[in-house]
Amino acid sequence: MSAFKRTNFSIYSKTENKLTPDNLYWKQLGVPVLLKEFGPVDYIDFSPLEPYPFAVTCSVRVQIYNPITKTVWKNLSRFRQAAYGGSFRSDGRLLCAGGEEAIVQMFDVSTKTPLRVFKGHSAPVHRCFFTPDNIHISSFSDDKTVCLWDIPSEKEVSIFSGHQDYVRAGAVTPSTPDALLSGSYDRSVKMYDTRTKSQVMSVDHGAPVESVLFLPSGGIFLSAGGTEIRVWDAIAGGRLLAKISQHHKTVTCLTLASSNKRLMSSSLDRHVKIYDVSTYQVVHTLDYPNALLSVAASADDETVVAGMVDGLVSVSRRETKVLPSRRERQKVSYGHVSDQREYPAVDFVVREQDKNLMSKSDVCFRKFQYTKALDCALIPLILRNRPHITISVFQELMRRKGLKQALAGRDSKSLSTVLRFLVKYITDHRYSRTVCDVSNVLLDIYEDDWGKFPPDVCKLLQVLSSRAKDDVALTQDLVTIEGMMQILLAGSSITSSRTERPSVNNSIQSASTLHPSKTAQETFVVNVS
Repeated sequence: MSAFKRTNFSIYSKTENKLTPDNLYWKQLGVPVLLKEFGPVDYIDFSPLEPYPFAVTCSVRVQIYNPITKTVWKNLSRFRQAAYGGSFRSDGRLLCAGGEEAIVQMFDVSTKTPLRVFKGHSAPVHRCFFTPDNIHISSFSDDKTVCLWDIPSEKEVSIFSGHQDYVRAGAVTPSTPDALLSGSYDRSVKMYDTRTKSQVMSVDHGAPVESVLFLPSGGIFLSAGGTEIRVWDAIAGGRLLAKISQHHKTVTCLTLASSNKRLMSSSLDRHVKIYDVSTYQVVHTLDYPNALLSVAASADDETVVAGMVDGLVSVSRRETKVLPSRRERQKVSYGHVSDQREYPAVDFVVREQDKNLMSKSDVCFRKFQYTKALDCALIPLILRNRPHITISVFQELMRRKGLKQALAGRDSKSLSTVLRFLVKYITDHRYSRTVCDVSNVLLDIYEDDWGKFPPDVCKLLQVLSSRAKDDVALTQDLVTIEGMMQILLAGSSITSSRTERPSVNNSIQSASTLHPSKTAQETFVVNVS
């Protein structure tokens, strides 16, 4: 005798997004550790030396944290006013930072000693970086200028003053020390040549620029401002290559990760988006509890740090070893075999067998008690939280040709429960076909007996009929709109590009599939009439 086949209750389970290698990779980041600072976290930068400590610029200091212990390793507090943009040199030994004092300071990381002070700006300096040759520092200031400083002599080498508003973003190309990039609140991004001391390029971003970034080759740069990230070709004279609009609030910071193969962007919408640099498509999203001002990742992606407007610093570190869960440990018991004549003296694992438990409905189905099986699926807890179980029982009764037997002979209270369920889910596209079939069978059974039931049962029947008619009318309207849009698309197919048409067609298809059970609902309406 074959085994009893249980009812499938998971046919209406929610669809999940397909896991990609990037999802699996970034989900290995452990539970974030939150560190509290005294003000908005302006900038975060990782040292290129292991174990990759990171500098957090906040309030009147720059603190360098150990990523393993999450404790402060060095504290640079030689600032009278707010500090901005602390960044490491490529060898990790020096750090430069600007601030409200309109100066740029350079520190020895190991001794915390200030080595150089560069004076010349007349307004706060929000960003400063070492050039690839390690002998110059570039600074970007609210006095609308960009300066290049010589480290040994502490003198200004070049000054560029092409912007009309605050310069809050800057970058140096990693391939050559001769190019600087600046982004301003005047919505422009400008590139300068330090050899000729002149501006060589200017592009319009369309919104106040918060961050700019060079890709490793130096031929492509990105600008972030407003809710957009724009990709520009520097070799082609600033030709726009792509627009990325994945955030719904201001993008505040851009950085590279995964050996420069992934781009990370933080925003005031509390999300960090991770993009594939080759396609500029989002591959993963990190969520945070508050608006973000800065984000950075270590060279080996072991640590991701994000700074927020309320002074919280979120440190997420990759989990290298996953311990078995408590449930998995309980499913395994261990024994030892001591009889060496039949078995070797080794430990073996005895795994617990899965118990084939049946639901109450299945127990009744096995005994061919169809009425009791339906009663088990009509209890309030299942109707309220797991309606797919009731639908599955209805479908199993139809397959067994026992639906009439299960619905017949019910009193007014039980019939009201069935009618309330049908009224609630007749417009749900997941269940509407089954609900309409059950409604038709219910009408056939009690066709001559509706006058014997109380008025509340008859009222539920009228509500069921009204909802079915409204749903059929809505479906007909959607089909009419679909025909209109197809005519419009056919007329504009000559001028419209092929890349725009699939998105519109998909929207039409999604609208038309909201009510797949049109025929069954119309049949139900006819029967009620």
